[in-house]
Amino acid sequence: MNQGRLAAIVVTHDRLEKLKVTVARLLDSPPAQLAHLLVIDNASTDGTGAWLAGLGDPRLEIVTLERNAGGAGGFAAGLARARDALDPDWTVLMDDDARPEAGALAAFHGQARGGRDAWAAAVRYPDGRPCEMNRPWVNPFWHLGAFLRAATRGRAGFHLPAAAYDAGAPCPIDGGSFVGLFLSRAALHRTGLPDPRLFVYGDDVLYTLDLSARGGRIAFDPQLRWEHDCASFDPNRRLTPLWKVYYYHRNLVLAYRRAAGPVFFWPALAMVLPGWRRRAAAYGADAPAYRRLLERAVRDGLARDLSLSHEEVKRL
Repeated sequence: MNQGRLAAIVVTHDRLEKLKVTVARLLDSPPAQLAHLLVIDNASTDGTGAWLAGLGDPRLEIVTLERNAGGAGGFAAGLARARDALDPDWTVLMDDDARPEAGALAAFHGQARGGRDAWAAAVRYPDGRPCEMNRPWVNPFWHLGAFLRAATRGRAGFHLPAAAYDAGAPCPIDGGSFVGLFLSRAALHRTGLPDPRLFVYGDDVLYTLDLSARGGRIAFDPQLRWEHDCASFDPNRRLTPLWKVYYYHRNLVLAYRRAAGPVFFWPALAMVLPGWRRRAAAYGADAPAYRRLLERAVRDGLARDLSLSHEEVKRL
């Protein structure tokens, strides 16, 4: 069984050593499993462009952006190029530090996939634990059971449990991350491109949430095993560089509004805002800058204003 032509999209910025591992892993797959590899170079300055130019695999295409457009801009550019120039049956997305484990692409082609518009992989840290930042989820505002669990368990109440990673069968979800996410041609046409103005954080949440809201069907398949060679995720950690505070919270406001709808959004925001403000204490001497970034992030999120440039964010 084969699902047709698969194109992989990798977004990279100044992480050449991790990118080398990912590209090698992908190009080890035969053309029947991987027809195209698009690497979106987000204006890297570490020799990434020269290294990529020296590779000879005809499946590889390099898209070099003039400026760092963030993960959201990179995935938007990659999906636009795949849609307009390659028109694959499926695309699969990942960061430069994430890659399929051996046999993952064969597992994708080995099962019928037509019943779903997108498939989310089981993403793990290199030590085998489920990768927290890539856990698929169901929208608690659409499912009463998930809502009640989230009320007492927080994030754990609506993200898939570790047991799902060892299950023998796929399960339906409402959203996932852009690491090991397989999108069908129909899904891309249904939902379009990620919003590049999001820059970083939440672009995958909003995109998959929109896909589900538009009638797209997404499933998690534990047989699609992925590795993400990243730091452990802690939602209470200090964000560095400091400008990430702005994007993280602005895009979370947008995601809460999209997930909760007009009735539940305001109570949900009222519940999380005090915690966001208290987190300033973790920033020490940078606490005033944190508060300034948070205030602007919430204001812009409420106004749905994505016009602030990256340079303006850094100046804040």
